Amino acid sequence: MRAAIIGAGSLGTIIGALMTHGGRQVDLVDTNEEHVTAMNRVGARITGEMDLLVPVHALTPSEMCGQYDLVFLLNKQTANDTVLPQLLPFLHDDSIVCTLQNGIPEPRVASYVSANRTIGGAVGFGATWLGPGVSQLTTREEAVRKFAFEIGEIDGVIRPRLALVQAYLSCVGTTEILPDLMGIRWSKVLMNATFSGMSAALGCTFGDVMDDSRALRCIAFLADETVRAAQAAGHRMAPMQGENFEQFLLASAAEVDAKTPLIERIWNQHRKLRASMLQDLEKGRDTEINFINGVVSNTGRQFGIPTPFNDRVIELVVEAQSRRQVPTFSNITRFDDLLASHSGQAQHTQE
Repeated sequence: MRAAIIGAGSLGTIIGALMTHGGRQVDLVDTNEEHVTAMNRVGARITGEMDLLVPVHALTPSEMCGQYDLVFLLNKQTANDTVLPQLLPFLHDDSIVCTLQNGIPEPRVASYVSANRTIGGAVGFGATWLGPGVSQLTTREEAVRKFAFEIGEIDGVIRPRLALVQAYLSCVGTTEILPDLMGIRWSKVLMNATFSGMSAALGCTFGDVMDDSRALRCIAFLADETVRAAQAAGHRMAPMQGENFEQFLLASAAEVDAKTPLIERIWNQHRKLRASMLQDLEKGRDTEINFINGVVSNTGRQFGIPTPFNDRVIELVVEAQSRRQVPTFSNITRFDDLLASHSGQAQHTQE
């Protein structure tokens, strides 16, 4: 069985190291030659919530050869139009391409590699790339072991090949096979649109977001908009991190503060995380904002669902991206008008 991880960045380095540590053969493929060299010379080092150094086999795309039975996609969706055509020669008819990317990438991936090769999954933890060969796990190790991945087929059929993918991913942590892939995907969109969106828009960690009352209220509204968009598109949120994500739906703005315990239960274990979109801004790169919060806003427009908080996050991140600047927490004031408007609606409802 030949397997590869395409995009051995912050998450890919950790996943590849733990698969190798668990006895699975996997090539770690990345365009960063310095990173590849360091992993081959020293190994892949995991720091933060875990301390591990694993000898791995890493290579650049130009060094790939032969065909792979199993490929995990962990490159940014912004690179898919370049990466996927280049991947095709390294696939055979029965190859499995498992996209673990943010957003809802399956349709685009399938358009290149075919739907019968494509499966998808959501990652339940976060990481920060520190430098060549080194990635920091920013989610508690216990949470990774319990909620590492949820995977499924595009059409919802549970096929034997999912067990093969599960065996590889279980080297990292518990991997659930679920019949509703889009439900999983929308729940992960909610995970990312909320805290990853705010982390990128405010230039801070998830913990910094949790510690600010205004930012927490924004989280509740971002989550509510995501659930409403998913439901309008005909999807129910799948359980994630041990919680029912349908609970994020707000009956009225007056319920916002009541969502704080739910938010804390889910995200306390991710306090040290800095969104990958923020890491992209810090490196002067384009972000995946259009594939995360953009999914919510675009779906909202399609079905007539207002998404002002997601729209504002997109505005702030695109603004920083276009200027090649890193946002600061002072951007929280850019949500004041939205919060005031919703506060007025809540007061009117109570009256």
